[in-house]
Amino acid sequence: MPPLLSVQELVVQYSTLRGEVKAVNDVSFSLETAATLGLVGESACGKSTLGFSILRIVPPPGRILGGKIELQGVDLINLPLEEMRRIRGSQVSMIFQDPMTSLNPLLRIRDHFIELFQTHEPSIKKEEAVARTVRLFDALGIAEDRIGDYPHQFSGGMRQRVMIGLALALEPRLVIADEPTTSLDVIVEAQVLELLKLLREKRRLTLILITHNIGIVAEMTDLVAVMYAGQIVEIGPTGDIFEDPLHPYTKGLLESAPNVLHPEQSMRPIPGIPPDLASPPTGCKFHPRCPRAFKPCPLREPTPMAQGRRLVACHLYD
Repeated sequence: MPPLLSVQELVVQYSTLRGEVKAVNDVSFSLETAATLGLVGESACGKSTLGFSILRIVPPPGRILGGKIELQGVDLINLPLEEMRRIRGSQVSMIFQDPMTSLNPLLRIRDHFIELFQTHEPSIKKEEAVARTVRLFDALGIAEDRIGDYPHQFSGGMRQRVMIGLALALEPRLVIADEPTTSLDVIVEAQVLELLKLLREKRRLTLILITHNIGIVAEMTDLVAVMYAGQIVEIGPTGDIFEDPLHPYTKGLLESAPNVLHPEQSMRPIPGIPPDLASPPTGCKFHPRCPRAFKPCPLREPTPMAQGRRLVACHLYD
């Protein structure tokens, strides 16, 4: 039986005035039903572009240049656009990172859900769409009498609950959460994460969690994929990666975040800045910043190698 999601050798490219930029470069991974994958890395490493690619909503001038994306064995890349529109929301959906710009300020909250239901089920009556929205609100912890409010009448946390509701309304198998707590304070963030956990367990959701927050990854995920310069440099079980990071970049990410279990450990920033992908370095993209770089690193790109239950793209493991 194939995995729920399989991504193979995916390449996504943006055309810019400075040349072609591969925001996602030869990325491969698979995800089983009910698993949660944490996708981590610095800004502009390709995390969101990878998420957009799975739904085929990469914004212009970006385009999927090659590779495969299969959902339950169905090739999404070559699917006709009309069929892909039906799959979005019903099979795979996305929680976007900024609910204030993702919700239409001119529509009441109920109208967002009515539009969603009627787009995918044209025969559904407005009353039934409202009734389904009320049931969803109950699961999300939103009072029924808020259904007629506008987005600006909701707090940031409540708007994010609405976004989660829109993503789950049609009961998709796979949900991609792109920085779902980025604009929230720590109390509201904890509430939203607890809600996601509860819904994941009740509905057996498969979840891809895109985030900068290492703590959220440790708490929420089964697997971690570490991205750098458009490539996955390490992927494996969450516990293994946190206990013994293999790639120097993974180790640097963990050391640059506070460790609540070992507060005596000081944080160490990763030196340098991410590469310019319009003119990337030769060989391993991380080698100009890597404390363990040696002779082959600037000469050729490393091939992902199996290390126990993990894949690591680093010449240290060739």
